[in-house]
Amino acid sequence: MKVIGFIGPSGSGKTTLIERLIELLTQRGLTVSALKHAHHGFDLDRPGKDSFRLRAAGAAQVLVAAPQRWALMTELRGEPPQLEQLLAQLAPCDLVLVEGFRSEGSIARIEVRGRQVGADEASFAKATEAASASAAAAAEAEAEAIAIVCDDPIDSALPRFARDDVAAIAAFIVRQLGIDR
Repeated sequence: MKVIGFIGPSGSGKTTLIERLIELLTQRGLTVSALKHAHHGFDLDRPGKDSFRLRAAGAAQVLVAAPQRWALMTELRGEPPQLEQLLAQLAPCDLVLVEGFRSEGSIARIEVRGRQVGADEASFAKATEAASASAAAAAEAEAEAIAIVCDDPIDSALPRFARDDVAAIAAFIVRQLGIDR
């Protein structure tokens, strides 16, 4: 499996870009999976449901199966899983698009930056401070990225793609990772 990651601040458009890439790449015949990091806990289950009750009783894993899909829930009662462990759980495919996991693994990553907005006089100082912090974060992200998706002009030696140029981003990924299909 080939793997590429997408990093960037919350609200920058990573999920939307990945969604559009999945649609395009699967139309071109690739099998694509996605792996998303959630900073906050989440639960696919609801109190009172059988699977919830089984997990609450102490089951390490609960697999729920229906004619349309199945889901395996694994309770982590210790260290959070590493990116490599999670990738190993996926069925074989041509490409995995990973959102987040910035500090894990040695995968190629594309940085997604949100749009910059202008500031009025009253919020100029606040915007300048935020821009300074954002620039520092952007510089750190760029150091580990192979490309940038951003609609604003930037000064970077990395390839830059407009967020709506999904076809060019997909072609870059296929070429960069050496996907044959």
